[in-house]
Amino acid sequence: GKVPASSILASAPSDKNLEAWRELGCRTTHCNLEVLQESTLVILATKPHVLPGVLQEIRPAVGPHHVIVSLVAGITLQTLQRLLPSGTKVLRLMPNLPCVVQAGAMVFARGSGAGDEEATLLKNLLSSCGLCEEVPESYINIHTGLSGSGVAYVYLFAEALAEGAVKMGMPGGLASRIAAQTLLGAAKMMLETGEHPAKLRGDICTPGGTTIYALHQLEKGALRATVMNAVEAATNRARSMAED
Repeated sequence: GKVPASSILASAPSDKNLEAWRELGCRTTHCNLEVLQESTLVILATKPHVLPGVLQEIRPAVGPHHVIVSLVAGITLQTLQRLLPSGTKVLRLMPNLPCVVQAGAMVFARGSGAGDEEATLLKNLLSSCGLCEEVPESYINIHTGLSGSGVAYVYLFAEALAEGAVKMGMPGGLASRIAAQTLLGAAKMMLETGEHPAKLRGDICTPGGTTIYALHQLEKGALRATVMNAVEAATNRARSMAED
């Protein structure tokens, strides 16, 4: 709600990719240069192998008034700055899927040409999509392993929670809703209390109670180490994609 749809111009090669933008009331075009001519903030959201060609196409039209934001995985600020005119204000942003329901987790890093004004602009625009933090660029691949891919880990855990309840006799639809609300509530408590998750977990455990028995089973299954390994694997894969 921070920018009227009529102020947004989206460009894509095919009409199919532009249908959603039109339904939102945005203007559309098949000409990337038209976006540069009419916009100050330009967001690049292509597949990695497509981006160099797009940058080559728009480079002649990029001026000092433009702010270029890349969402493209694996393309570093150094590469972006090399392929754009010297001094271009460039930022690199990594969102995650829950941005579509305004509950995303995003991090961004700025290039050498971008200052506080550009960083503040981007953070303010994205605040309506969820949590948005400025970080060193080296954290972006870690964010991919933690949050970009991490959403899928949570879905797997939610599925397992619900299936456990189904095994014990609860209908699947109800179990899925309760699992989702359980994850939502736990996350909200972490954010709103600022407490370490170990402290919150300890608050739930009563001596000899149900929770400590369940946690013992999770520890025997090496849940903690497995999740840490998953974040490490996804981070390393993001780094290798950047090198490719």
